[in-house]
Amino acid sequence: MKINAKDLAASLFLLAVAVIGLWLNQDHALGSARRMGPGYMPMLVFWLEIFLAGMVLVLAFFNGPDPLVKWTGADIASVALGVAIGTVVWKLSPMLGTYFSQTYNGVGLGMMAGFLVITWATRWRLIGYICAAMCIFALLLEKGGLMLALIGTILAGVLAEPDHRKEPIGVLGITVFLLALCWWVFIKQLDIRVQVFPWS
Repeated sequence: MKINAKDLAASLFLLAVAVIGLWLNQDHALGSARRMGPGYMPMLVFWLEIFLAGMVLVLAFFNGPDPLVKWTGADIASVALGVAIGTVVWKLSPMLGTYFSQTYNGVGLGMMAGFLVITWATRWRLIGYICAAMCIFALLLEKGGLMLALIGTILAGVLAEPDHRKEPIGVLGITVFLLALCWWVFIKQLDIRVQVFPWS
């Protein structure tokens, strides 16, 4: 049997994230498919993630061998620095206002800072920016509304790929398209009760 170590590690990581997410999501009301509560969409995403992790796990036993790449000193240092700075930001975040002392907002700010720090290492750049983009969405959604949260997420995601930074018209086009699509699907069709703009 030729095991793909990268796929095996990725599937276990995805599975761990999904299980933790489902556990944390227990505090939120699910609602129904027509009247979604705040926990409904995350629940669907985490179950989809478990399904995908299972597929990757099965494929890991048939598409190898592909060993894990050894970490360099810069890789290890950036992760250690990211964890340290993220923890400090999390602990100091209540000083920035009550918003960051509520629920998981302070944790989200610390995670965003930590993920941005690990982008210093080239190998971590892609995953660092993508994870930071998800943190930005979570932090901006409540106070800034859906549109501002999407714009922040897209712009942070663009930083992950240097080629995208050279195509500002393409980024603007996909941003407008995604804003319109999300408004139509989540606000117009599914009638999800979420703030759309900072002033609404």
